[in-house]
Amino acid sequence: MKVGTDAIILGIWSNVEEAKSILDVGTGSGIIALLTACRSKASIDAIELDSASAKEAQINFNNFNSNKVNLIHDDFVHYAEITDKKYDVIISNPPFFNDGMLPTSNLRKAARHTIHLTHEKLCKASACLLTEKGSFNVVVPADIVDEFVNIALTYKLNLCRQLIIRPKPNKKPNRINMEFRLRKSSKITTNSITIRQENNHYTDQYKFLVRNFLFID
Repeated sequence: MKVGTDAIILGIWSNVEEAKSILDVGTGSGIIALLTACRSKASIDAIELDSASAKEAQINFNNFNSNKVNLIHDDFVHYAEITDKKYDVIISNPPFFNDGMLPTSNLRKAARHTIHLTHEKLCKASACLLTEKGSFNVVVPADIVDEFVNIALTYKLNLCRQLIIRPKPNKKPNRINMEFRLRKSSKITTNSITIRQENNHYTDQYKFLVRNFLFID
């Protein structure tokens, strides 16, 4: 799993500027961890279960030439059970597609489907590792938002901010970024972004969001 639009938007959208500690769950190639390292002064842990992805992430972290990012090669649920650390920000671009056709590649299957890390396990472990005022940031398919919010509420994670993502102006939203906190919010802040124009060129809105990190036409 390489660099994807979901991860890029989530890594830039999440509020990390004031964080002292950040955890990237399922880091893959390490893109979210690296984006947050550029946007904060925090110490960042990036956890990854898959050996090949962990190796790739470590190479990218080494090339980043900073001691801010630490790779943890472990299962997230297991890590949550054994660590005493708490985090100001937890970010995850988690597995999705519970149903539908499974990919033929076992690695891709594990990365894209809720097989090893279910949304319930993700929410439960994240709630345990958050500081009192910490935030849990996640991107999910638009059609399972209500289901995910209800799972999060089970572990006292309250939705306080969201970004509705559309691939094109005439398309329905296909992804939602969500920020949860342990403390209830009086209102949910909602914004939206459209990635491409009808002619398939990137929108000015998307180009502005990624301007400091990507060179795009």
